[in-house]
Amino acid sequence: MSKKDIRALSKDQLREFFVTNGDKAFRGNQVYEWLWSKSAHTFDDMTNLSKQTRDMLDSNFTINHIEVDNMQRSKDGTVKNAVKLHDGLIVESVLIPTDSRTTACVSSQVGCSLDCEFCATARLKRMRNLNADEIFDQVAAINKESLKTHKHKLSNIVYMGMGEPLMNYNNVLKSIEMITSDEGLGMSPKRITVSTSGLPKMIKKLADDEVKFNLAVSLHSAIEETRNKIMPFSKNFPLTDLRESLEYWYAKTQSRITYEYVVWRDINDKQEDINALVKFCSYVPCKVNLIEYNPIDDGKYQQASNKAIDDYVYILEKNGIVVNVRRSRGKDIDAACGQLANKS
Repeated sequence: MSKKDIRALSKDQLREFFVTNGDKAFRGNQVYEWLWSKSAHTFDDMTNLSKQTRDMLDSNFTINHIEVDNMQRSKDGTVKNAVKLHDGLIVESVLIPTDSRTTACVSSQVGCSLDCEFCATARLKRMRNLNADEIFDQVAAINKESLKTHKHKLSNIVYMGMGEPLMNYNNVLKSIEMITSDEGLGMSPKRITVSTSGLPKMIKKLADDEVKFNLAVSLHSAIEETRNKIMPFSKNFPLTDLRESLEYWYAKTQSRITYEYVVWRDINDKQEDINALVKFCSYVPCKVNLIEYNPIDDGKYQQASNKAIDDYVYILEKNGIVVNVRRSRGKDIDAACGQLANKS
């Protein structure tokens, strides 16, 4: 019979395990610290425990820790990890450095549940959701690389890798709980952004659960027909429902939304597309990230002209909307937005 992953146990359950086995409860605290704050890969790493205690743990539990199976480095400093899970499946995560900060982009599913046409990950079958500890491990590995290469801890975390985070709701929230805990990595929730393709029911649930992290929505068009072509699943989630959920989110959290928006040639680069976005932005306080598109081989979607991007920026700013143009990093190793497809 396979042994249980010890990280599925709470601290209280670990304390109870030791008491039941004739030891002191505080041993559970020690093990918990090794698992989360120190990211121990094996029980032998837990050097302040006796050999007898480590052997007892090893006979009862396992640690299903990830392994970085392959690491690629971009010429711009971006690092992509192909991460092997305990069952042999692979996901990808990315370290994105700038002059002032380092950001971890992590995955929440093996493959993806959705069908966004412009995204390489959407072409992969969703195999399963990641456990909370598997998401946590991606962050811990990237934080270690940030410390090694850039001499400082991670500045930010974005759940923008493989998968739709809100379709793995409980594990995503549990991973953030551990990342932000003083007994985990101790990061501020305000440095974490969860990106969704727009699931109204789950956005409302986030608001009801009073989460403290930031929310980003992959919008890409505020015209229903256009959005449905770009993201076919959105036919089940009309823009009116999305709008209502975002208004609900803001009323509950007072936290503004970030809209992620790629502009493509002959798809959403016209004046009517800009006007629709301006109108959609009027519903709740927000900012817009215009994201450089990264082609994924078939050529159906092409980056819009610089003039189209400039038109978006000019009109959004004219209407008092904060807008940033995000240039992609890691394109040469397929690590940029929409390119994660386990090619390694």
